[in-house]
Amino acid sequence: MGLVATLNTSAIKHDMNPAISIDKVSISFGEGAGKVIAVSAVTLDIPEGAFVTMIGPSGCGKSTLLRAISDLVPTSGGNVRIFGKPPANARAERSFSFVFQEATLLPWRTAVENVMLPLEIGSRRAASSRDKAVELLDLVGLKGRENALPSELSGGQRQRVSIARALVTAPKVLLMDEPFGALDEITRDKLNEELLRIWKETGTTIVFVTHSIAEAAFLGQKVVVMAARPGRVLEVVDVDLSQDRKLADRDTLGFVQIAAHLRELLEKC
Repeated sequence: MGLVATLNTSAIKHDMNPAISIDKVSISFGEGAGKVIAVSAVTLDIPEGAFVTMIGPSGCGKSTLLRAISDLVPTSGGNVRIFGKPPANARAERSFSFVFQEATLLPWRTAVENVMLPLEIGSRRAASSRDKAVELLDLVGLKGRENALPSELSGGQRQRVSIARALVTAPKVLLMDEPFGALDEITRDKLNEELLRIWKETGTTIVFVTHSIAEAAFLGQKVVVMAARPGRVLEVVDVDLSQDRKLADRDTLGFVQIAAHLRELLEKC
């Protein structure tokens, strides 16, 4: 299976309304001589239901862009829309959830109690909240560990809890900033497969930032390659692999070609 034609453009454009629309977005920090342009005029549309990965060298602005989508960082120019609404509105409506590199679980709460937390904070707790949390822990492969404290879970298990917690509000979009970066390779591989399964089962739109070429190519339907100084989209690469991917697919010629192309792009950054 070969590499499909890559898109030599700074945008993914689709006829249907996108889940996320980024239009000429720039993000800068500081002023005057100390001003740093983190992201410059990025235009990108993320289709609803897609799994899109972002990769690039350190300092290219990929995490900053993800934070702008989630209303954590203000833009200096351009617009971000989530299902047609500004990020602040989408956040208020819980249209998206964010998964960070660290699980950041409350150590005194059990796994199921950590998953239930967003419902409690948002005053949306119902009698079925615990049942929903238990169901999500089952979805992420933690059946039987509902009452375990974070200290009783491995790093990979804690990150599974954080994913379940992000899904408990039934977000339309899941934003993930290097969520598996601190894990060992074997655990990371297992969670890659689990995340693909969860994506197919939930239909959630996922934007996933990573430093790993293999991870970006394995997970993404499209890989957004960013360059630094200033941060910008260098190219968007279509990944011509089955959605029913297995780790063994990384040994196929098609996957190797895609990974090699991504590496060539990163070497230009």
